[in-house]
Amino acid sequence: MWHEECARSRATVEAAESLDITGGHGDEVFSLRYILTHMIEEYARHNGQADLLRERIDGTTGE
Repeated sequence: MWHEECARSRATVEAAESLDITGGHGDEVFSLRYILTHMIEEYARHNGQADLLRERIDGTTGE
């Protein structure tokens, strides 16, 4: 399921004329560029949390 969502998201980005196109929900309007940047930030934030949990479980620390 996750891979299917990733493929669909990639296809949407590839089909876009520009990263500056906008869409919205309610009164909020966002550019595709903003949405992609937000998703990268969210993944980075949660990967850091997952790494802390893994360190507590196996004691291995990163760089």
